[in-house]
Amino acid sequence: MPRPRMCRHVRFRPDITYFKPAGIPVVELEEIVLKVEELEALRLKDMESNDQETAAKKMNISQPTFFRLLSSARKKVSEAIVKGKAIRIEGGNYKLFKS
Repeated sequence: MPRPRMCRHVRFRPDITYFKPAGIPVVELEEIVLKVEELEALRLKDMESNDQETAAKKMNISQPTFFRLLSSARKKVSEAIVKGKAIRIEGGNYKLFKS
């Protein structure tokens, strides 16, 4: 039996949770779901320029787990941009903390 996942600490929850390419009706689009903790990993690493160790500590996860989240998020965002898919931000295993 696998051990339960630890709850990731997130300090940012976006008000806008859906992005789509312009000019294409929503009904014609495929969606990619970006988990809230994946967005937090992108924010901490790419927007705030934290190193992976610092960002992992802020999320209360190990550095390898942070790396996997970041890699997954970057792959999803890249696929959405390159293939013209919509991005929905929702779900995950996280707890919202105030800074």
